[in-house]
Amino acid sequence: MAQNKKELQTKKETQSKKPSQGKKKFKMDLHTRNSLKGLVFVSPFILGVLMFFIYPIFFSIRLSVSTDIKVVGMHMSGFTLSEYVEAFVVDKEFLPLFGQTIQDTLVKFPLTVVLSLIIAVLLNRDIKCRGLFRVIFFIPFLLGSGEVMTQLINQGVDRSVLNIMDGRLVPYNVLMYFGTTITDAVQTILGVLVTVLWGCGVQILLFLSGLQSISPSLYEAAKIDGATEWELFWKVTIPMISPMMLLNLVYTLVNSFVNGSNELLTYINTKGLQDYMFGAALGWIYFSVIGLLVAIVFGVMQKHIHTSEIEEVKKRERKHRVFTIEKAPKRTFE
Repeated sequence: MAQNKKELQTKKETQSKKPSQGKKKFKMDLHTRNSLKGLVFVSPFILGVLMFFIYPIFFSIRLSVSTDIKVVGMHMSGFTLSEYVEAFVVDKEFLPLFGQTIQDTLVKFPLTVVLSLIIAVLLNRDIKCRGLFRVIFFIPFLLGSGEVMTQLINQGVDRSVLNIMDGRLVPYNVLMYFGTTITDAVQTILGVLVTVLWGCGVQILLFLSGLQSISPSLYEAAKIDGATEWELFWKVTIPMISPMMLLNLVYTLVNSFVNGSNELLTYINTKGLQDYMFGAALGWIYFSVIGLLVAIVFGVMQKHIHTSEIEEVKKRERKHRVFTIEKAPKRTFE
């Protein structure tokens, strides 16, 4: 009887252990957890794109390659690339405006990134009224965007800085001494700086968030090793804010192509109201060039982005991993 009781107890214990062994606890590592958190925050944007942007995007592509369109019901038929050819061969205004837009971007794009980084570094220091200065640099972005910026530029504010200052910035005697050529050059430079500083608010905030995320221990360790302020900036600050640098580069590049002072966008909108198919083709050409430039920025910056130490080790392991195939020993038959 005692043996039977022991056998029954052992059977019950084994049965109770089996389901517990079959159940596997689902564990997420830190990277997966952070990815899910990021997906939750981005999900409203993803849903908005799927609900409101996917259909208009495919509709505009179909519109740009159609041969015939009926306005009533928007029925499209045929397939042609003549609208794209017309943009480069027939239209006399598109390419000059496009070249002017590229030229303005090449001038203002690096200035915006460099000036916003310098201002962010200065505002990150322990100075009096630091919060007030941050608000001052961000207010022009709020007031000078959209229709407000368009009206200011139409009135020539960016081209008449010296006239607005009324001799307080540069005396009239000095301007008369150098002549109209130098005066126009100074006027152009000051106008570019004004428009660049108007649009630096977001970039300054992004750089500030990146600078404040750097651990002070890194600077302390570098100073103990004898690093100067210049070396701290290039060896610690720039690598640590490289992800934010990439974000600012992409944001500034896209913003320079879609701001209110862009005459090419006005031209595309005007043509789109006159000819739907031609306007759609112009828009997709413009979008393709912007996408290509953004891809180039990603390709150049990809090798210079600083990541966490664990990811750096994984990258090195993948890079230096060597696959070896061991030969099977030859069989000998006696």
